[in-house]
Amino acid sequence: MVVASAPATRPADILRRARAAGRTSLPEPDGLALLDAIGIATPRRVVLDLATAVTEDHLAALGEGYRCVVKIVAPGIAHKSDIGGVAIVESTVPAVAAEMAAMRRRWAAGPLEGFLLEAFVEHEAGLGSELLVSLRWTGDFGPVIGVGLGGVHAELLARDIRPGRELAIVETDRPVAEVAAALGVATAVRLAAEPQRGRPALIDLASLVAVIERLATLAPLTGPGGLRELEINPLAVTPRGLVALDVLAALDPDDTAARRAADLPVRPRWKLGRLLRPTSIAITGVSAGENPGRIILRNLLRDGFPADRIVVVKPGVTSVDGCACVPDVASMREKADLFVIALSAARTPDVLREVVESDAAHSIIVIPGGLEETARGRAHAEGIRAALLASRARPGGGPLVNGGNCLGIRSRPGGYDTFFIPEAKLAAPSGTAAPFAIVAQSGAFALSRMSRLADLDPTYAISVGNQLDLTIGDWLEHLQADPAIRVVGVYVEGFAPLDGRRFLDAARAIAARGGTVVLYRAGRTAAGASASASHTAAIAGDALIAQRLATQAGVIVADSLEAFDDLVRTFVLLDRRAIAGPRLGAMSNAGFECVAIADSQAGLELAPFSSTTSRRLTEILAGAGIGEVVEVHDPFDLTPMGDDPAFAAAAEAILADEGVDVAIVGNVPFTAALQTLPAGGPGGEDLAAPDAVAARLIELWRRTTKAWATVVDAGSQYDPLARALEAGGIPTFRTADAALRALSAVVERRRAGPSGN
Repeated sequence: MVVASAPATRPADILRRARAAGRTSLPEPDGLALLDAIGIATPRRVVLDLATAVTEDHLAALGEGYRCVVKIVAPGIAHKSDIGGVAIVESTVPAVAAEMAAMRRRWAAGPLEGFLLEAFVEHEAGLGSELLVSLRWTGDFGPVIGVGLGGVHAELLARDIRPGRELAIVETDRPVAEVAAALGVATAVRLAAEPQRGRPALIDLASLVAVIERLATLAPLTGPGGLRELEINPLAVTPRGLVALDVLAALDPDDTAARRAADLPVRPRWKLGRLLRPTSIAITGVSAGENPGRIILRNLLRDGFPADRIVVVKPGVTSVDGCACVPDVASMREKADLFVIALSAARTPDVLREVVESDAAHSIIVIPGGLEETARGRAHAEGIRAALLASRARPGGGPLVNGGNCLGIRSRPGGYDTFFIPEAKLAAPSGTAAPFAIVAQSGAFALSRMSRLADLDPTYAISVGNQLDLTIGDWLEHLQADPAIRVVGVYVEGFAPLDGRRFLDAARAIAARGGTVVLYRAGRTAAGASASASHTAAIAGDALIAQRLATQAGVIVADSLEAFDDLVRTFVLLDRRAIAGPRLGAMSNAGFECVAIADSQAGLELAPFSSTTSRRLTEILAGAGIGEVVEVHDPFDLTPMGDDPAFAAAAEAILADEGVDVAIVGNVPFTAALQTLPAGGPGGEDLAAPDAVAARLIELWRRTTKAWATVVDAGSQYDPLARALEAGGIPTFRTADAALRALSAVVERRRAGPSGN
């Protein structure tokens, strides 16, 4: 018999005993003892083995109360209430003994170990009175804590709550203020910590933060071979404070590979500068015809990389396209800054291992896949990792490897492009590089973004592939130290072990210097739902955790590919534009679009126009002959009667209003009053004419400093108009609601300040 009343056992000892006994989860008495040890309140309780009958002394140990809780103690049972393993009964020996006997009969063939008797804890039954609080190990971010609605209906309630508010998720090492802010977004926390129409707040938020801080002390015990998840459900709001009524604790397998990955020596990331700005490049896999290696070589020469600083590893010839050739890696006369491997998947492992073991390059880009996708490939990858590990002990730390299974990198400052796409399929770099970078696990994703954002040629486009060595976090850490990169667009399918935490730290640093990270997290199903039988895992998959933590780190999370493009474009183009607040000035020449803007402000606030602006807009209406038909208000409806000069003048008047912080200029281009079609058509229009609306808006863009965007809500016939506005540097959208969402994200991020919080 054990009566729990004060912490008596260290948490590490509790876990060690369970592991020694071969358990994969803690019996609930041990889970409750774990909470006792860190100062989280639990009910008074007694544990009885199967040979011990309940007595008056046992019930007296529970304290006063006419009811008590009887629970089975059985390994591997997550939700005892679902299978009749929990009962509330009168606190008398006959009643408790009868319930124990009934449970014995129900579990005659089951793995029953004993019974847990708990004092019944009085608490309200309404929403907000039962919380779910969990500590969970994640492979991406390490230990995280989740808080949501508790009780048996936790999953159902979470599904029906507005997305983003179903569960608060925080890292275990964040400052108290950040923890409190993160908790405040969850509906469960607001129900408990805020007054509800005549009912005072059930708890002080500080008391919940204190529970989170205590739970976070277990973080060092989580991970491979330790605690995988501890879920308190419910954490009840009681007159004596927050009390953990039930606990589920699962242990993590002793994953040697995961621990080894986490303990690898630090990569020589200082060599990323050589990778992005190499002074010498070696390449293997160049054929006499058109193959990826030959396209990459021609890309290097096209982009101005000196031919005498390129060496081609190719036996049987002395030169290709004016570049010297050597028969093998051993014949290279100097160590290359960058070595590009564009061989077949079958030949890649041997060459890659040779480059690593001979220290022939500071950095390597591995184009082909096959190193992780098959059993044989995984064996090759392990061999390559072993060679890399050995190279880390050499002076200089060995080479960095980007890939495999990647398209590599296009580096404008480095003057090279390993994306082996014919120029007819993807435009070559041109003009001034935009102050943004793409970091993507998928090379095709990077290509699609570069094609769709054709007027924003990125400074760097980095395809990381399967992260054999270099990771998403490595790249983001490097880019956060480059103030010329203002926006980083990131596509992630899965982080390397614990690399998500490094991603978050780098994203915070980018936000702190005023930059922006836009994230699209692929694979957004509840991938973590199979991690345990807990409610937390079912509610919060890996992608949801990534989205929540990224948002807290100041990252802008895109919920679709189209939104990703819109956000990247808008953040880049508005980066240096003035944004004083959320007050929106809007106009259109279509009534429906004005209504749509008013209906969907997306967090912005329609600004009342000043008397000066109203007077100017009235004059513009009068000039169009509709002064008696239309009233001036925000959004401003110019109607289809407004011609090119009137349209541009109205936009200029709205932007000049000191009460307007940001603006949207909507153009539904069907009216004959505007030149919105290319020259040569039956209407005699020319959207490229100096006096046409496109040229006028582009000129207005160059003369103004406020943040604004334009909308062309029409079909493909008007693509040339949208492209002309985009080429002029104006954020251009095809619907008003898309423009509002993107503009609102920029305003919200700017108002959050450099920290992003």
